[in-house]
Amino acid sequence: MAKESMKAREVKRQKMVAKYAAKRERLKAEGDFAALSKLPRNSSKVRLHNRCSLTGRPKGYMRQFGISRISFREMASQGLIPGIKKASW
Repeated sequence: MAKESMKAREVKRQKMVAKYAAKRERLKAEGDFAALSKLPRNSSKVRLHNRCSLTGRPKGYMRQFGISRISFREMASQGLIPGIKKASW
């Protein structure tokens, strides 16, 4: 499990990216890089990092489901993800 502060920090970054997205795009189109550099660093989309929505794990993230590979495996084994079942032949 990731620290709660790490999960909270990532949520904070996501909110800041959403808040400044329009302004950032406008400044890029105008070519005003001086004003762009004065925006908060965490408002840049590049600083976001995908994390598991359940555990906060930063590695082994599956985009399609929004969770880590470990959480995915546990949930799939328990039948909690519709349409997913363990292969056997």
